[in-house]
Amino acid sequence: MAMIETTATSRPQRPIGIFDSGVGGLTVLKALRHKLPHRDFIYVGDTARVPYGRKPAAMVVEFAYGITEFLRRKSVEGVVIACNTASSAALPELATQFPLPVWGVIDPGVEAASRLTRSGRTGVIGTRGTIASGAYQRRLEQRGFTVWARACPLLVHIVEEGLAGSPECDLLLHHYLDGRAEIDTLILGCTHYPLLHDAIQRVVGPAVALVDSAEALAQAVNGTLGTDPPGGAAGRIIHFVTGDPVAFAHTAAVIGEVEGEIVPLPVTELIALQAVAARQPAAG
Repeated sequence: MAMIETTATSRPQRPIGIFDSGVGGLTVLKALRHKLPHRDFIYVGDTARVPYGRKPAAMVVEFAYGITEFLRRKSVEGVVIACNTASSAALPELATQFPLPVWGVIDPGVEAASRLTRSGRTGVIGTRGTIASGAYQRRLEQRGFTVWARACPLLVHIVEEGLAGSPECDLLLHHYLDGRAEIDTLILGCTHYPLLHDAIQRVVGPAVALVDSAEALAQAVNGTLGTDPPGGAAGRIIHFVTGDPVAFAHTAAVIGEVEGEIVPLPVTELIALQAVAARQPAAG
């Protein structure tokens, strides 16, 4: 398959860049393609350095700098951080450093939860890094909401092993969620978690509204870029993967979200770009 052309003259619209530490961001890609089916996408899966959730925030920021610079050089129209950990650690810096739109999953998720909650008692589940950052909690509390939060790190493995809906999945969800405070809205603060939507809903019950961070982010990007023009060919996708492309394809297939060419991307290239991006003057 031919590489996606990313020059301004090759297509009326430039591609949209997306990155995640692994395959979870493919749920965001799927939601974006549903909203913008004629757009091209470039996805970076940093599988050589996954997971981000257990790494120091400063390290995640460095990773995000290098990947965003890589995508900028591919002439993307904007960058979607399809990772809650990277959104909480790096979004403010990336938004000021780069001269292009940068979206994260946290603010759209908070907005969606704010619209849905009836009692003001909200919850969020995510990786250790996301929950420890307090990014969701601070934003919700600033709006006057009461917040319950829980790190659920093993749920990522449940998804990637294809165990969604299994007895093991239900057992783990009960372990994480049975002791929750009284809430009426729960943010799925990891892009893997929408793939467990039905199982989570069964555990928390129908009275708790679930917020899909992938869907909320897709709505935000669509609102910024405008409506996808009707007709025309379906957009193309290319995945750049820092780890084993075969392993990426396998895991993506397990979760049912793989399409497009998969290209190896040496981590050393991203490391070199980290320093370049950090030296650039901030966007005006």
